[in-house]
Amino acid sequence: MPSRLPLHDRHLAARARVETVGDWELPVDYGDAAGEYAAARRGVALADRGDWGALEVTGRDRATFLHALLSNEIKALAPGQGCRAALLDAHGKVQVVLAVWVLEDRILLVMPRGLTAKISQALDHYLFSEKVSLRDASDETGLLMLAGPEGPAVIARLTSTRPPAQAWSHLAATLDGSAVRLVTGGRETGGPEIWVACAATDGPRVWDALVAAGARPLGFSAYEALRIEAGTARVGDDVDESVLLPEIPLTDLVSYTKGCYPGQEVVVRVRDRGHVNRLLTGLVLEGHAVPPRGAEVVAGGGVVGRVTSATRSFGLGLTIALAFVRREHAEAGRAVAVRLGEGTVPARVAALPFGPQASV
Repeated sequence: MPSRLPLHDRHLAARARVETVGDWELPVDYGDAAGEYAAARRGVALADRGDWGALEVTGRDRATFLHALLSNEIKALAPGQGCRAALLDAHGKVQVVLAVWVLEDRILLVMPRGLTAKISQALDHYLFSEKVSLRDASDETGLLMLAGPEGPAVIARLTSTRPPAQAWSHLAATLDGSAVRLVTGGRETGGPEIWVACAATDGPRVWDALVAAGARPLGFSAYEALRIEAGTARVGDDVDESVLLPEIPLTDLVSYTKGCYPGQEVVVRVRDRGHVNRLLTGLVLEGHAVPPRGAEVVAGGGVVGRVTSATRSFGLGLTIALAFVRREHAEAGRAVAVRLGEGTVPARVAALPFGPQASV
């Protein structure tokens, strides 16, 4: 049975159309996906991120322990700062992409909820004499995200606090009597974002306050259009354990000066002396048909890649996709095709993020 979001009843009350997406029942839209998209681009929209969870890391050695395992700089982060990072295996394959939030007394690793137990076990494998404890805090943590340029103003009205400017920086505040943590997002939707973390029991109250302040509920369809336009890889769809970190956009995931971590040799070797055989890139397709995950990308009579996620772009008025494409075919502007049923649809490789220049 698929899991339900903690705010499932709130979505039903807002007349959400709920469908199963992977392991979750998600609000696909609230009757007007295009309007929800527009709110995120020009106003403010509110997404329930309850399908994400938090792994709590405590103990005096927590920062040095995580620094030695994750792909980004951790040790130098002060309380109130954060980053994105990946945990790799020894071969450079991605186990998870996550957000790191450093607090005074703990570090929170925020990731898809279905991976928290697995990642906790993977980290525990590296524990020897370090003073570190790992605890899954997902069930007690509520996670929401405001998307859109008016988000900071809404938060300022409700909390008398302005979120930090730097991505993944955060601070404590009070919203309608509930203690919250305001985290500036990393623009996974292509625009300003503010994560609002609270106690799970306060989630409904915080949701109601944000909606009352003008935030429009954002369903999965509109969110996917925002995410894919921004070229943001989704863990589980675009990124899994078969993916080498250098095959995906990694600018904000990697520190090349921090020293060793599992898989680091592969990442540096690709940067300095080699290349990967495929790259995650964008595709723009002719027509309105949206290809399924796994659809073959073809060129020159052979298969040169596979679609990982796709959508109809509300902003561009085009069908767009993310796909792994062989390096020799991954140049922006290269003509390819996507197999749909018994036929193919013409497509063109596009640079990420998608922009007004995207065309077929």
